[in-house]
Amino acid sequence: MPLAQSDTTDQPDTVPDDQDKGTPAKPASKKPGSRSVSKRRSFKGLSLEQRQNERREKLIEAGLQVYGTQGFFSVTVRDVCNEAKLTERYFYESFKRSEELFKTIYLRLIEQLQQNILAAVMQSKAEARLMIEAGLTAMFKSLQDDPRMARILFIDAILVHEMHGNTISEAVSRFDRMIQAFMMLMFPKKPVPKADLSLLSTGLNGFVTHIAMRWVIGGFREPLPQVLAACQVAYLSILQWMEKEPQE
Repeated sequence: MPLAQSDTTDQPDTVPDDQDKGTPAKPASKKPGSRSVSKRRSFKGLSLEQRQNERREKLIEAGLQVYGTQGFFSVTVRDVCNEAKLTERYFYESFKRSEELFKTIYLRLIEQLQQNILAAVMQSKAEARLMIEAGLTAMFKSLQDDPRMARILFIDAILVHEMHGNTISEAVSRFDRMIQAFMMLMFPKKPVPKADLSLLSTGLNGFVTHIAMRWVIGGFREPLPQVLAACQVAYLSILQWMEKEPQE
């Protein structure tokens, strides 16, 4: 089976990773009274570890592009390597299988989405309604601005069997905890038990997630303001309930 296009930033497959192209390896020289130190040779100023990390990042970017535009089940390892302009042997240098690369991309996108939401909330004025609006807007704008993220997070991740279990559950739990922290920040003196806040946070997360899933699968058909208004209904209802509860 022919290999994909060769990595243009590194040696050809026939050259060992720790040896410069066309340069024979030389034994390490010793100085009198000093210990022998074995060092891996650099190539174009980069160490082996740096080149490996660079190739890994190329594969992650390539995976984001092809998975996010064509769908996980329509993409092969060779497709990813062609996009990254690396040979297939470099894929298996960093990942055992396609699902491992997909999981890496998924977790990175979850982190990016969460950071976008937190940044928007922190930049908004210290008023609960404005913070809710800012956080939801940041989330849905992130999906709309990068449909690759939207597809990977809200379509393919659900269909990839290897993502079920700890990976998706932990991602959902991270957003549950973020929502709970937000509610506790807004109402630090409310006598609502943490267990109740945890359940409310999970409910809010699920409400918004299912709206986002429908929006993404439908090709962003509904206008963004309409989607945001629908999501805010649940948040504002909880907000009104908490505002009515007596202070301690």
